[in-house]
Amino acid sequence: MIVPNKGPYIPILNLDEAKQIYDVRALLEGEAAALFAARATKEATDIMKQALIAFDAATKSENLHGQIETTRQFYDQLLSGCGNKIIEEMLTTLTARITFLRSKSMSQPGRAQKSSREMNAILKAAAAHDTEAARAAAITHVRLACKAATDAFLADHQSGKKIRRPAAAKTANVSPKIS
Repeated sequence: MIVPNKGPYIPILNLDEAKQIYDVRALLEGEAAALFAARATKEATDIMKQALIAFDAATKSENLHGQIETTRQFYDQLLSGCGNKIIEEMLTTLTARITFLRSKSMSQPGRAQKSSREMNAILKAAAAHDTEAARAAAITHVRLACKAATDAFLADHQSGKKIRRPAAAKTANVSPKIS
Protein backbone atom coordinates (compact mmCIF):
# COMPACT_ATOMS: atom_id res chain seq x y z
CA MET A 1 0.00 0.00 0.00
CA ILE A 2 1.15 3.55 -0.68
CA VAL A 3 0.75 5.97 2.21
CA PRO A 4 0.40 9.61 1.03
CA ASN A 5 3.51 11.70 1.75
CA LYS A 6 5.28 8.64 3.18
CA GLY A 7 5.66 6.10 0.36
CA PRO A 8 5.29 2.32 0.29
CA TYR A 9 4.25 0.55 3.46
CA ILE A 10 3.37 -3.07 4.12
CA PRO A 11 1.06 -3.42 7.11
CA ILE A 12 2.00 -5.59 10.05
CA LEU A 13 0.45 -9.03 9.66
CA ASN A 14 -0.68 -11.27 12.43
CA LEU A 15 -0.39 -15.04 12.08
CA ASP A 16 -4.05 -15.49 11.13
CA GLU A 17 -3.76 -12.95 8.31
CA ALA A 18 -0.60 -14.63 7.06
CA LYS A 19 -2.40 -17.99 6.99
CA GLN A 20 -5.23 -16.39 5.02
CA ILE A 21 -2.71 -15.13 2.47
CA TYR A 22 -1.30 -18.64 2.13
CA ASP A 23 -4.85 -19.99 1.64
CA VAL A 24 -5.45 -17.55 -1.21
CA ARG A 25 -2.01 -18.29 -2.64
CA ALA A 26 -2.83 -22.02 -2.68
CA LEU A 27 -5.95 -21.37 -4.73
CA LEU A 28 -4.31 -18.95 -7.15
CA GLU A 29 -1.02 -20.81 -7.52
CA GLY A 30 -2.87 -24.06 -8.07
CA GLU A 31 -4.82 -22.45 -10.90
CA ALA A 32 -1.71 -20.73 -12.29
CA ALA A 33 0.16 -24.05 -12.34
CA ALA A 34 -2.74 -25.78 -14.10
CA LEU A 35 -2.98 -23.01 -16.69
CA PHE A 36 0.77 -23.07 -17.18
CA ALA A 37 0.77 -26.87 -17.61
CA ALA A 38 -1.85 -26.60 -20.33
CA ARG A 39 0.36 -24.28 -22.38
CA ALA A 40 3.91 -24.97 -21.18
CA THR A 41 6.63 -24.78 -23.78
CA LYS A 42 9.93 -26.60 -23.62
CA GLU A 43 11.68 -23.23 -23.46
CA ALA A 44 9.62 -22.16 -20.43
CA THR A 45 10.12 -25.44 -18.58
CA ASP A 46 13.86 -25.32 -19.35
CA ILE A 47 14.05 -21.87 -17.72
CA MET A 48 12.23 -23.21 -14.66
CA LYS A 49 14.56 -26.22 -14.53
CA GLN A 50 17.58 -23.90 -14.56
CA ALA A 51 16.05 -21.87 -11.73
CA LEU A 52 15.65 -25.07 -9.69
CA ILE A 53 19.25 -26.10 -10.39
CA ALA A 54 20.34 -22.67 -9.12
CA PHE A 55 17.99 -23.06 -6.12
CA ASP A 56 19.66 -26.36 -5.20
CA ALA A 57 23.10 -24.75 -5.50
CA ALA A 58 21.98 -21.90 -3.23
CA THR A 59 20.61 -24.46 -0.78
CA LYS A 60 23.91 -26.36 -0.68
CA SER A 61 25.83 -23.15 -0.02
CA GLU A 62 23.21 -22.05 2.57
CA ASN A 63 22.57 -18.88 0.58
CA LEU A 64 19.09 -17.82 1.70
CA HIS A 65 19.04 -14.79 -0.59
CA GLY A 66 19.94 -17.06 -3.52
CA GLN A 67 17.14 -19.46 -2.59
CA ILE A 68 14.60 -16.64 -2.50
CA GLU A 69 15.85 -15.15 -5.78
CA THR A 70 15.77 -18.47 -7.65
CA THR A 71 12.32 -19.23 -6.25
CA ARG A 72 11.23 -15.87 -7.65
CA GLN A 73 12.72 -16.79 -11.04
CA PHE A 74 10.84 -20.11 -11.03
CA TYR A 75 7.56 -18.41 -10.21
CA ASP A 76 8.12 -15.51 -12.61
CA GLN A 77 8.23 -18.05 -15.43
CA LEU A 78 5.23 -19.98 -14.16
CA LEU A 79 3.14 -16.83 -13.72
CA SER A 80 4.11 -15.17 -16.98
CA GLY A 81 3.42 -18.44 -18.77
CA CYS A 82 0.04 -19.14 -17.18
CA GLY A 83 -1.66 -16.64 -19.48
CA ASN A 84 -3.75 -14.97 -16.79
CA LYS A 85 -2.51 -11.48 -15.95
CA ILE A 86 -4.96 -11.06 -13.06
CA ILE A 87 -3.67 -14.18 -11.29
CA GLU A 88 -0.12 -12.99 -11.96
CA GLU A 89 -0.80 -9.54 -10.46
CA MET A 90 -2.66 -10.91 -7.44
CA LEU A 91 0.04 -13.45 -6.63
CA THR A 92 2.77 -10.86 -7.01
CA THR A 93 0.96 -8.65 -4.49
CA LEU A 94 0.37 -11.52 -2.05
CA THR A 95 3.95 -12.73 -2.28
CA ALA A 96 5.24 -9.24 -1.53
CA ARG A 97 3.19 -9.24 1.66
CA ILE A 98 4.74 -12.47 2.93
CA THR A 99 8.33 -12.22 1.71
CA PHE A 100 9.51 -12.02 5.29
CA LEU A 101 7.64 -15.22 6.14
CA ARG A 102 9.10 -16.91 3.08
CA SER A 103 12.60 -16.20 4.36
CA LYS A 104 11.61 -17.49 7.81
CA SER A 105 10.09 -20.69 6.42
CA MET A 106 13.00 -21.37 4.06
CA SER A 107 15.45 -21.05 6.93
CA GLN A 108 13.79 -23.96 8.75
CA PRO A 109 16.02 -27.08 8.82
CA GLY A 110 15.32 -29.24 5.78
CA ARG A 111 12.68 -26.91 4.33
CA ALA A 112 14.74 -25.85 1.30
CA GLN A 113 15.26 -29.48 0.26
CA LYS A 114 11.53 -30.13 0.62
CA SER A 115 10.73 -26.98 -1.37
CA SER A 116 13.02 -28.20 -4.13
CA ARG A 117 11.17 -31.52 -4.34
CA GLU A 118 7.82 -29.73 -4.28
CA MET A 119 8.76 -27.26 -7.02
CA ASN A 120 10.24 -30.10 -9.08
CA ALA A 121 6.88 -31.87 -8.80
CA ILE A 122 5.17 -28.76 -10.18
CA LEU A 123 7.68 -28.61 -13.02
CA LYS A 124 7.40 -32.32 -13.83
CA ALA A 125 3.60 -32.10 -14.05
CA ALA A 126 3.76 -28.92 -16.13
CA ALA A 127 6.31 -30.39 -18.55
CA ALA A 128 3.97 -33.39 -19.00
CA HIS A 129 1.03 -31.00 -19.56
CA ASP A 130 -0.76 -32.68 -16.64
CA THR A 131 -2.94 -29.83 -15.42
CA GLU A 132 -4.44 -31.64 -12.44
CA ALA A 133 -1.08 -32.90 -11.16
CA ALA A 134 0.39 -29.40 -11.57
CA ARG A 135 -2.52 -27.89 -9.64
CA ALA A 136 -2.22 -30.48 -6.85
CA ALA A 137 1.57 -30.08 -6.62
CA ALA A 138 1.30 -26.28 -6.39
CA ILE A 139 -1.38 -26.43 -3.71
CA THR A 140 0.64 -28.95 -1.71
CA HIS A 141 3.75 -26.76 -1.98
CA VAL A 142 1.94 -23.67 -0.69
CA ARG A 143 0.28 -25.56 2.16
CA LEU A 144 3.62 -27.01 3.29
CA ALA A 145 5.26 -23.58 2.99
CA CYS A 146 2.48 -22.19 5.18
CA LYS A 147 3.13 -24.85 7.80
CA ALA A 148 6.87 -24.10 7.77
CA ALA A 149 6.23 -20.35 8.07
CA THR A 150 3.77 -20.94 10.92
CA ASP A 151 6.24 -23.21 12.71
CA ALA A 152 9.02 -20.61 12.32
CA PHE A 153 6.78 -17.84 13.59
CA LEU A 154 5.61 -19.85 16.59
CA ALA A 155 9.17 -20.93 17.45
CA ASP A 156 10.32 -17.30 17.41
CA HIS A 157 7.30 -16.20 19.42
CA GLN A 158 7.73 -18.94 22.06
CA SER A 159 11.44 -18.25 22.46
CA GLY A 160 10.74 -14.54 22.95
CA LYS A 161 12.91 -13.76 19.94
CA LYS A 162 12.22 -10.35 18.47
CA ILE A 163 11.19 -10.34 14.84
CA ARG A 164 13.26 -7.71 13.10
CA ARG A 165 12.75 -5.87 9.87
CA PRO A 166 15.33 -6.63 7.20
CA ALA A 167 17.68 -3.68 6.62
CA ALA A 168 16.27 -3.05 3.13
CA ALA A 169 12.78 -2.80 4.57
CA LYS A 170 13.76 -0.10 7.05
CA THR A 171 14.47 2.41 4.35
CA ALA A 172 11.17 1.84 2.55
CA ASN A 173 8.79 2.15 5.52
CA VAL A 174 8.15 -1.59 5.26
CA SER A 175 7.28 -3.55 8.34
CA PRO A 176 7.29 -7.32 7.87
CA LYS A 177 6.92 -7.77 11.63
CA ILE A 178 4.19 -10.12 12.61
CA SER A 179 2.25 -9.57 15.79
